[in-house]
Amino acid sequence: MNVQELKHPGLKQWVEDAVALMSPDSVEVCDGSKAEYDRMIQITIDAGLATPLNSEKLPGSVLFRSDPSDVARVENRTYIASEREEDAGPTNNWINPAELKKIMTELYKGSMKGRTMYVIPFSMGPVGSDIAKIGVEITDSPYVVANMHIMTRVGTKVLEVLGSSGVYVPCFHSVGKPLGPGEKDQGQWPCAPLDKKYISHFPETREIWSYGSGYGGNALLGKKCLALRIASVLARDEGWLAEHMLILKITNPEGEVKYITGAFPSACGKTNLAMLIPILPGWKVETVGDDIAWMKFGKDGRLYAINPEAGFFGVAPGTNNESNRNAMESCKKNSIFTNCGLTEDGDVWWELIGHGAPGKEIIDWKGNKRPAPQSDKSPKGEEIAHPNARFTAPASQCPCIAKEWEDPAGVPISAFLFGGRRPKTIPLVNQAKSWIHGVFMGSIVGSEVTAAVISDQVGQVRRDPFAMLPFCGYHMGDYFKHWIKLGQSHDESKLPKIFFVNWFRKNDEGKFIWPGYGENSRVLAWIFDRCSGKGKAEETPIGFLPTLDAITRPQGVSETDMQEILKVDIDGWKAEIADVRKNHYPKFGDKLPKELYTELDAIEKRFNA
Repeated sequence: MNVQELKHPGLKQWVEDAVALMSPDSVEVCDGSKAEYDRMIQITIDAGLATPLNSEKLPGSVLFRSDPSDVARVENRTYIASEREEDAGPTNNWINPAELKKIMTELYKGSMKGRTMYVIPFSMGPVGSDIAKIGVEITDSPYVVANMHIMTRVGTKVLEVLGSSGVYVPCFHSVGKPLGPGEKDQGQWPCAPLDKKYISHFPETREIWSYGSGYGGNALLGKKCLALRIASVLARDEGWLAEHMLILKITNPEGEVKYITGAFPSACGKTNLAMLIPILPGWKVETVGDDIAWMKFGKDGRLYAINPEAGFFGVAPGTNNESNRNAMESCKKNSIFTNCGLTEDGDVWWELIGHGAPGKEIIDWKGNKRPAPQSDKSPKGEEIAHPNARFTAPASQCPCIAKEWEDPAGVPISAFLFGGRRPKTIPLVNQAKSWIHGVFMGSIVGSEVTAAVISDQVGQVRRDPFAMLPFCGYHMGDYFKHWIKLGQSHDESKLPKIFFVNWFRKNDEGKFIWPGYGENSRVLAWIFDRCSGKGKAEETPIGFLPTLDAITRPQGVSETDMQEILKVDIDGWKAEIADVRKNHYPKFGDKLPKELYTELDAIEKRFNA
């Protein structure tokens, strides 16, 4: 399809204006077909940007290596350009929107010379769903087109739903590397220098402008940019939730089904939980989504969730058959790998994959030949795969994908889980006393900074409320208020119950007490029963904790261990409360809802009673 065939006058004009600004050699409107996907992949192979992988081991798959300056989200170059600085809040970078658009318009001028402009109509969520939203991304990157094919629903069907007057989120993207006459990329990943990279969000006008990066969430604008930063603003204004949450379907031995969501900061096992293989006989866990949940209220007063994405953009290092067999199976074909190692036999390799690499040599993520590793570990700083190496795989290929994962009506949510990586204080699991108590728990989520991070904060708790700190498109004080308002304006008995989990408690020797992975199904079973009005529990100052016999113990976990990870650490919690009161809540100023201070006071009072 060409631009003249677009039936939406506003969209047609927007594209024409972009063409005039960015000066591409040609323009294509994406139709979402397999032939189009295959053509994008072939374009990148021909340009020396992609390497076809072993067709027997990874059929239909390719490997990309990005520029070393373009390997992850660039939070310090990510902006929430609200009209008022106070609306962006203290946890976001703010620039005046008029000033930012002026800067970026200059950068966009002629930025696509020598390249093709691709117009990607995409749906976040099943096409036509009442919970879904439509975006249109303009890009000069065939890598982005191919990834968007996997991560979203792209093409003609989206334009049909949009019609001639539908609402869409306009998304500009350019790698920022125009080509001169006859110039080619010569196998070099195209991007702009770091100080020219901008990932910008304009909440009031629902626009996304990205420049200079070709990588991940900086360039696949349906992902964090639309699905969380802009969608969180839409959700606030329209009365729903756009959250950084996995969605699970759990079936008990009696055939009863419940759906739960979970929000966890990075490195807390979110994807592993999303694709968990339970060890409890008769229990079944299936995946609806691994990263993002959009939830709206149904006519019955319950929250219904969709996974707005169509694929997984997973971190490769650390993924193996023990930690996440279903993820390994999901990316066995038709997948895009970025910044992984390449073995002599055309397979991908990364740290903690579970085995060494075959042959004598391996090509690392920078394109250098190295001796093939005999084990699956590398010294820090000498990794063969970049620590943020990724796989992009269709969700439909996941062995444990739930049949409801594309239900346009969504699935009814019974529980929210919040969690962080906390070696002490926070118990294995506890249930909030009420909705407002649950919002309080979500607002103080954090993980302890470890020596694995270069930081002067080792041993301190880095707070990541609701695991949304990098992704909330407005002031987090107002975000907390939105959650509180939803609880006040709906029947609490129909709202999901809220739980806090912590798989990462350690003993005095620094070893994990709880084995995690599939053993976490024991905790999920208790949560499931609590949502059914069952499950043994006792009320404590921090919420409802399982009784000692409520959760069956895994092998190697003693009764003393269970007592340790299910106790209320009074001294630890007093220190937690003091840290929240002194260092965390004051960040949000007078926008911090008074209800959260009331909840903090109440917990402190219960400890001092």
